[in-house]
Amino acid sequence: MSDSLRPSAHPPHPPVVGTTLREHVLLGMRAAAGASGEFTSLLNHISLAVRIITSRVRSAGLADMLGYTGDTNVQGEEVQKLDEYANEVLLSVLERSGHCCLLASEELEEAIFNEKSGKYVVLFDPLDGSSNIDTNVSIGTIFAVYRRRTREGKPILDDALQPGRDIVAAGYALYGPSTIFVLTTGHGVHGFTLDPNVGEFFLSHPNIRCPPKGACYSANLGNYERWAPGAQRWADWINSEDKDHGLPYGQRYVGSLVADAHRTLLKGGIFAYPADKKSPDGKLRLLYEANPFAFLFEQAGGMATNGAERILDVLPTALHQRTPLVVGSREDVLHFREFLTGERT
Repeated sequence: MSDSLRPSAHPPHPPVVGTTLREHVLLGMRAAAGASGEFTSLLNHISLAVRIITSRVRSAGLADMLGYTGDTNVQGEEVQKLDEYANEVLLSVLERSGHCCLLASEELEEAIFNEKSGKYVVLFDPLDGSSNIDTNVSIGTIFAVYRRRTREGKPILDDALQPGRDIVAAGYALYGPSTIFVLTTGHGVHGFTLDPNVGEFFLSHPNIRCPPKGACYSANLGNYERWAPGAQRWADWINSEDKDHGLPYGQRYVGSLVADAHRTLLKGGIFAYPADKKSPDGKLRLLYEANPFAFLFEQAGGMATNGAERILDVLPTALHQRTPLVVGSREDVLHFREFLTGERT
């Protein structure tokens, strides 16, 4: 059995449309031998944070939450007011849960350690796509959960620097026309839609499967001249006229990873953010963005690579490590990798 399909804390159970997120994770706990309920409680705390963030996102224009704070984060990016708010909500809710020995955020330079308790590590991007906030484009929250690596003593940074294949839960919330919470605990991918009238997530997208091949690609062609020759050849090929092979592909690019990846997960195709001359190590963050989506896509039958190797096999060396990221339908990602490695010209 491959690492991406290994058993996790929650064995599979038949998903039923309309089941609440709380019921879904509770059923998983009941089916897991020796489950203590801590993992279930942690996931419920994450969903609580998402609901709180949703409320503020929905009223951002009326609550003076649009625009910049005037600060710059560790990534060198200007901090939006909603960035700061979402980060504070997640930190507050997760710290109070008592289940986390370590928290790390894209917005913080260093990890936060809890020396008293916690079996789990949570790494998150509190508000992905924040540059689109002021234009009312879809944004989201991305997270990954790991089990603590050290068994005794104080937690250490090594507890966070685990390869993506060791994730026990990953997911994202998409704040769009509706708020959708997409989750995997290692046994398939399920999507839940928030009913704002009752304040609860209900299962709306059971057993999400990424189609083996798509008809659409998502990439910032504004970076084309900075790409390596292999990535340029791929772009030329996917835009070429070849009806026998389903070309050209349509292009859809929002500029919010969570929005572009969500569409790719449901509809198939490929999202590509390769390295370029400006960002030779890639631009997206391995721990907060690439690993969670790689885990989700593999669980849904898709594929994720940095162009040379499987994303989930990359060994992290730093909290804010960057990486190229290509995720999507398996056949489409394989085509991209062939162009980048020179197997295909």
